[in-house]
Amino acid sequence: MEMLKHLKEKSQKRRKLLVQQLGAGSTESLSSILGNQEDRNASDASKKSKSEPVVFSLNENKSEEFTIDKQSTSEAPAEEVDDKVRTYTDSSTFLKGTQSANPHNDYCQHFVDTGQRPQNFIRDVGLADRFEEYPKLKELIRLKDEVIAATATPPMYLKCDLETFDFRELNCKFDVILVEAPLEEYQRTYGMTNMKFWTWEEIMKLEIEEVAAPRSFIFLWCGSSDGLDLGRQCLRKWGFRRCEDICWIKTNITNPGHTKNLEPRAIFQRTKEHCLMGIKGTVRRSTDGDFIHANIDIDLIISEEPEYGSIAKPEEIFHIIEHFCLGRRRLHIFGRDNIVRPGWLTIGPGLTNSNFNREAYASYFIKGPDDYLTGASERIEALRPKSPTPKSKGSGSGASGRGGNSRGGGRSRIANRGRGSHRGRQ
Repeated sequence: MEMLKHLKEKSQKRRKLLVQQLGAGSTESLSSILGNQEDRNASDASKKSKSEPVVFSLNENKSEEFTIDKQSTSEAPAEEVDDKVRTYTDSSTFLKGTQSANPHNDYCQHFVDTGQRPQNFIRDVGLADRFEEYPKLKELIRLKDEVIAATATPPMYLKCDLETFDFRELNCKFDVILVEAPLEEYQRTYGMTNMKFWTWEEIMKLEIEEVAAPRSFIFLWCGSSDGLDLGRQCLRKWGFRRCEDICWIKTNITNPGHTKNLEPRAIFQRTKEHCLMGIKGTVRRSTDGDFIHANIDIDLIISEEPEYGSIAKPEEIFHIIEHFCLGRRRLHIFGRDNIVRPGWLTIGPGLTNSNFNREAYASYFIKGPDDYLTGASERIEALRPKSPTPKSKGSGSGASGRGGNSRGGGRSRIANRGRGSHRGRQ
């Protein structure tokens, strides 16, 4: 009895909380707001009809009458069987008895009902309003963008067949390499048929190691299936170590719905894509501030999914790369006309023209030993998040290296755990 009383009290408290959340006015009107009053009335009517006795008369004078209780009948007439399949059009039925004070924050069920993905409701994901609550970080981003624009080389591009192209013809070593291959996976998920799709065996044959500087980074778009493992094999073949995984979460605000293009043997819809980041050489956040600025951006991109039939990637990947690495020699492999960008050399078969000149491109980096770097102002150095300098080996567990403050030695993080914050892991 005590347990039953306790459960009733909890139920009353939940109903009062729902009344406050939904503005129902009273607990009696709560059922109509949640959309289950009609179900309850129908259920009560059904129970009442089952409990009423049925009177039969054997003759017209009703001299003999028999009373049959419906509850005693073991079989109902065939015509009374309700064989309709009920289709749920809202989530109110599934929210009955929930323990949450606001049960309508069920984004998974909302996706089932409307096709709106849960990530559609994440706030402040755009580049314009992401740092509104962090004025110093917003100023840092503005100053870095000004330096990047002022030191960017004119955009150059080269149309070439990458299956036979010799990367050594570029006659340059690059600090940053972005690989955006048209994977076979895109043919299944995006419905693309008007281009050549590359297998991972073909991608691995690219001689990217020939143009990677001794201290450099690579960013490899690898899809969301087997590319996560095969992409790592490519990084090892090219002389890089995987140090980060940038995840692109795709929203569908402008075109909500349920995609019909699923991977073979897949149960769930994939709404994300990965970009593996690799490092070559030794780069430490605490000591190599001339080459990298860590902890400015995060390792997550939330943006609208491109229209069906497009393999375009979010522009934000360029911002992440340029904010992180201060090297000016940037190579974009498998580029297209619509993404030719200042400060980058774009190559690939998807281009329609070429303006690349080896001598002219090399002339942008010969003025001095550090001419290949963008540099940074004193204000940028004062604003940017910094990792603590490594302690001496005699200080015990605080020594640099694995387990110390400069965790991972040669590993470099580009982001924190929280969006828009410059605190946390550094």
